[in-house]
Amino acid sequence: MNEDIRIHSWPCSYYLDTSKQWIPGKLSLTPVSVKFAADKTGELLVDFRLSGISEIKKESSHLIFSSLTILEKSTKHWFSSLHPNRNVVFNILEHFWREQLLSGQEAAAGAALESSKGKELTGMLEGSQKRLEDTAKVLHSQGEQFDNIMRGLHKIEGDMDVADRLLTELESPSWWPFSTKLWKSPLESKPKETPAANPDPKTQEGILLRIPVIITHRQDSNAKPGKLTLLPSGLEIRDCNSQLLHRFESRDVDDIRVHTPYEISIRQRFIGKPDNSYRLLAARMPEAIPILEMQFSKKIQFLEDALGFVGARKSSPVDLGTSIWQAGGWQGIPGSKGFQVFSKEYLGGLCSESVVRRNPRNKLVGASEPLALLILKKLKGLALETEAELERQDEALDSISSSVDRATLNIDRQNRRMRKLT
Repeated sequence: MNEDIRIHSWPCSYYLDTSKQWIPGKLSLTPVSVKFAADKTGELLVDFRLSGISEIKKESSHLIFSSLTILEKSTKHWFSSLHPNRNVVFNILEHFWREQLLSGQEAAAGAALESSKGKELTGMLEGSQKRLEDTAKVLHSQGEQFDNIMRGLHKIEGDMDVADRLLTELESPSWWPFSTKLWKSPLESKPKETPAANPDPKTQEGILLRIPVIITHRQDSNAKPGKLTLLPSGLEIRDCNSQLLHRFESRDVDDIRVHTPYEISIRQRFIGKPDNSYRLLAARMPEAIPILEMQFSKKIQFLEDALGFVGARKSSPVDLGTSIWQAGGWQGIPGSKGFQVFSKEYLGGLCSESVVRRNPRNKLVGASEPLALLILKKLKGLALETEAELERQDEALDSISSSVDRATLNIDRQNRRMRKLT
């Protein structure tokens, strides 16, 4: 991807140290650099890479004007009169700067990973996941059998109580004029065991992808940092404190617009009140767009700017997504090569089909690391659920054992009483 692609730009003023004056112009952000061009002359006064930034701070110039400073190596750049406001520009610049640093480290760490090893690891993980899922199904069936045994034991205890009352009446002398029902103390009501509440499927479902984003709600000019979480049943938007701002179920999403490879908008329409819409900007958005395209294939729309970024021509809805990724390959995105294709079964929670990554020449280059991480997360969730089910079944076995002992003692005692009556 061309490094000159502009992700965002803001009107502002730049303090030129050589002439000791503020120059009006535009501050622009690209995938790998920050630039400033003067309005009058069009001269590029600032051009440095995101990886060369040491610090981004909000300061005040002359103790009055709010400014934004960027420390690049040993040079400090001052920007003021930022529109729409300083906080928005700061949040977006800081987001892409941090993601650039993180993605650079991840790319350096994974550069030596061989594709064959990745495929082998993914295959082992998928095999482990399948076995763990089979084990979970067997445990679930065994738990249902324990529940049936508990219900049968409760019924036996109820029948024993009835038999005890009848034996007590039979043991009373025949000349006794009063019925034992008059003085018999009421039975102690046994508290009904409430079945364990089923876990909320929304909290148990696996996470497909979670990325940091910059959030803009409706027409609000304040862009705030947060997180986007993609789930098999929908997506969640949370703030920087992990507080849920909104959850979109799959059926609630009316349209998703891809403005650029880094910016999308999600909208839910309403009749008689404003639509609920969010605009999301993220350095890792290219990782989320293929998953969104698979989940919302009939609701996602690529705008002209997004198509222009990847150099793809308009095509039919069937091969639109494929042509987009194959044409540009999303090259130049920090920490990514080519694109990722997720199978429908995987998005539904299964991993029966492999997830592959392709380069611009359309050659397989091995299983992606995100797939291994997602499978590991699902394995962790399955292991935790299996542990909880085993603990529940241990408690059920203890309860069954004590109930069987009580039932055996009651049966022996009532057998002796019946022998005395005969």
